[in-house]
Amino acid sequence: MTNQFSIPEGHYVDIAPVAGAAQRIHYHEQGQDEVVIFLHGAGGGASGYSNFKGNYPEFAKAGYRTIVPDLLGYGLSSKPDIPQYDLDFFVAGVKGLVDALGLKNITLLGNSLGGAVALGYALAYPDEVSRLILMAPGGVEDLDTYLAMPGIANMFQIYQSGKTGAEAMRAVMTMQLFDPSLLTDEIINERAPIAATQTQAARSVLKVPNLTDRLHELKCPVFGFWGVNDHFNPVGGATKLLDHCPQARMVLVNRCGHWVQVEHRDMFNRNCIDFLQKG
Repeated sequence: MTNQFSIPEGHYVDIAPVAGAAQRIHYHEQGQDEVVIFLHGAGGGASGYSNFKGNYPEFAKAGYRTIVPDLLGYGLSSKPDIPQYDLDFFVAGVKGLVDALGLKNITLLGNSLGGAVALGYALAYPDEVSRLILMAPGGVEDLDTYLAMPGIANMFQIYQSGKTGAEAMRAVMTMQLFDPSLLTDEIINERAPIAATQTQAARSVLKVPNLTDRLHELKCPVFGFWGVNDHFNPVGGATKLLDHCPQARMVLVNRCGHWVQVEHRDMFNRNCIDFLQKG
């Protein structure tokens, strides 16, 4: 399906009310059998497809049912115009998707904000989640630590500068990658038009608590990646996951920023599928 944006249109599902109103989730789906849900990060114009288009087809080929939603407030999903988006808001959106599609025994795969949502969901609904795959997840530092990171400071500076469109998108995202040449025009063109449709809440500070003290509650195995050149999320978070999660394994990746699934796509796909198949 086509639309006025540069990302392909997938499927829609109406979910239980969130933030006091009915909402709709847009998602892509490919493959069958065991379910892997891909949860994207924040930032202007973010969507599941833009984050994971180089990943989920490979998981589907390996025998998994891949579901790639746009979180509420992002992509082609509903964008409630409420004062602030918080972790409970995002978790409720994913729960609505899971329930509406009747999904069981899910693996949650998330980067950045999506990683925080995966953690929050697994803590809220531990019996529904069989495994977590995390890439530099949020939710393991206090807010001040994130706001001090150069990539996030630059992002808010751009938001406040009045720049718009592709120029603003490129200025924000350049710091997301170790090798800026990977920031293609295709990625910019996918994200910039969607960014123009987002609410102020999506461009403001997201209210995500520090979940470190609850990580010991996780019942499922955790596999993760962290780019050592990440300008958005301090790499020390990897040690926090290893110290607190009962079952955790982390891969530190050099010459890698905040988007390991894009910057080291083949390695990421191969290692994730190995984890899913062999643990």
